[in-house]
Amino acid sequence: MSRLALAAVTLCTSLAHAAALEVSVRDASGAPVADAAVYAIPPTGPADARGAKSREIEQVDREFVPFVTVVQTGTTVAFPNRDPILHHVYSFSPAKSFEIKLYTGKAPEAIVFDKPGVVTLGCNIHDWMIAYVLVVPTSHFARTDATGNARLRDLPAGTYQVHAWHPNQRSAAPPQAAVLDAQSTGNIAFAIDTTPRRARYKPPFDRRRY
Repeated sequence: MSRLALAAVTLCTSLAHAAALEVSVRDASGAPVADAAVYAIPPTGPADARGAKSREIEQVDREFVPFVTVVQTGTTVAFPNRDPILHHVYSFSPAKSFEIKLYTGKAPEAIVFDKPGVVTLGCNIHDWMIAYVLVVPTSHFARTDATGNARLRDLPAGTYQVHAWHPNQRSAAPPQAAVLDAQSTGNIAFAIDTTPRRARYKPPFDRRRY
C-alpha cells in the first residue's frame, strides 16, 4: 500500500471514530445568540493544526463580513475590499496589532494571527465599521448561527474544556467539561449575559467620498 493510500485509510479510520458536540448559546432571557464563538480544548493542551490555514474577512457595503471570525493560532487572514471605495483596516489589539492602509480590491498583504486572543478590527475611514477575530489554540471551533447553535465535528474521544465567547458579553461564560466517546454526540448549553449592540450611524453612500 502506498503512503498516500495508507494516509487516506488512517484519516478515514480516525474520522469513523470521531465524536461531535452540539453547542447552544442563549442570552439571559433565553433568546438565541448568533455569532458566538465556541471551541473545545483537549486536556493535553492545544489540538494539532490541520494543515495550512487561511481565511478571508471581506469589506462589503462598508461593513466587515463576517462580524465575528474564529481562527486557529497561525491562520493567515486576507482582507479583500469588495467596495468601489477605499478602506483602511487596522487593529490595536494586544493579540494582533496591524495596519493595512488605503486600498481597494485585493489587500496588499495578508495578516498572520499568531497569538491567541480577541482582535478588534476597525476602518480608519469609516468609524462605524467594526468586527472581531477570536484566535484560539485549537482546531475544534465553530460559530453559532441565527438559532444560537453550532456543531463541533470530528473530535477524537476524550475530555474537553468547552468555551463560548461573544463580543457583547458582559462577563466571560465559565468553561464546561465534555466527555466524548467514539462516534458519540454530546450536548452543551451556555447562557451568556450580553449587552444589546447599538446600531452605529452609517451615512448614505456617496461615491465622491472614500
